[in-house]
Amino acid sequence: MKIIIDDKIPYIHGALEPYAEVVYLPGSKTTAEVVRDADAIITRTRTKCNEALLSGSSVKIIATATIGYDHIDTDYCDRAGIKWTNAPGCNAKSVEQYIASVIMVMAEKKTLSLAGMTIGIVGVGNVGSKVARLAEILGMRVLLNDPPRARVEGEQGFVGLDKILEESDIITLHVPLNMEGVDNTFHLADEALFSRMSRKPIFINSCRGEVVKTAALKQAIITGQVSGSIVDCWENEPEIDLELLNLVDLATPHIAGYSRDGKAKGTEMSVQAVSKFLGLGSKNWKATNVEKPASTEILIDGTGKSIQEILSKAILATYNIREDDARLRESAATFEKQRGDYPVRREFPSFTVYGKINQIKAIEKLKKLGFKL
Repeated sequence: MKIIIDDKIPYIHGALEPYAEVVYLPGSKTTAEVVRDADAIITRTRTKCNEALLSGSSVKIIATATIGYDHIDTDYCDRAGIKWTNAPGCNAKSVEQYIASVIMVMAEKKTLSLAGMTIGIVGVGNVGSKVARLAEILGMRVLLNDPPRARVEGEQGFVGLDKILEESDIITLHVPLNMEGVDNTFHLADEALFSRMSRKPIFINSCRGEVVKTAALKQAIITGQVSGSIVDCWENEPEIDLELLNLVDLATPHIAGYSRDGKAKGTEMSVQAVSKFLGLGSKNWKATNVEKPASTEILIDGTGKSIQEILSKAILATYNIREDDARLRESAATFEKQRGDYPVRREFPSFTVYGKINQIKAIEKLKKLGFKL
């Protein structure tokens, strides 16, 4: 039995070696010749798993250690009898942390009081639901748009996209990339969409680059249709648009979901799926030796500070998006390297907050975010 594994997937070494021949390769080196006699592929988004790669191979299952799976030609796999799995929700808490850092940095930059502001969340799956909970903890009014869920669950609790565009101070996208059909999201954010934004919102894309039309976003920034912009996912990665890079408030190299916790979960889900399907002995496998940051203690003196200031200090102590932004601006050409060598980032539950915080509501909110106190 032979398993091909993307060599950038963390914590996976040793998981499947007792049961199979395991070959670790860069995503770009995973070719048709390499996979021809493989039984399984464990991959990331950079490997296109389509007929060109898989035709004539012995591959029985593909597991991607990511939420997104638009790099897998699912129609071809279904026709060819190849099982495929993704890792839904594996990095949802990581993206929540990313959005929390975005919101706090932008609030500081623009002197915003978050309580009472309206955030529109487009796409309310595993990630969008976590972002909605975050926004509620921060005291924001939350509008949810998710047509597929609304059709299944009913309209209650969801709003149309027009209401999001009319009433939101912040709009954040958390949809999959669908290239066709009633829920087509390719270039969802185009010139027409930006022109319908009534309140000149802060606009965030941390889902898929092709969901946003680059030219339309650049125009929206230049003409003031948006008051702020944050881009983590870009069209044509890793060859990103440098003009857009220079226009946005915050730019990162597709790392919103790159906490060590999220990566470990994605790896676990992939190993378990392959093991279960092939009848191997790692169906309950868990990642070990997940790195920790230099310090997991956060000292806060809340004297004279607002709840928002206390929460901001705690959130940015775990992850300050400005550091990723600075690295990308300094060297856009190393986009892929920055992803592959991404620094250790852990989510809120890895941190303990110490210090003088006399406000009960602040303590309650910190606990709801996952911090230890």
